[in-house]
Amino acid sequence: MTLQLHQPDGEGGLAPRTETPRDWRTQLRSPRWHVAPLANREMNPTRTWVAVLFWLALGALTFALLIAGYGSGFWK
Repeated sequence: MTLQLHQPDGEGGLAPRTETPRDWRTQLRSPRWHVAPLANREMNPTRTWVAVLFWLALGALTFALLIAGYGSGFWK
């Protein structure tokens, strides 16, 4: 048995769910305490241009490191 298919019956046992929620966000809410939906307020998405710039800079740094390593004879 899983809690996806069963819910607490109030007497210490589990009872089958009779209804299926239309909105998945309602599953993030606690039916016991009727609290607000869980949201990650600390998450701020990275801007696309910043992410692209980061990966380009990381690639350029890696390439420069490889060129310097092979050019100096560090890797033979």
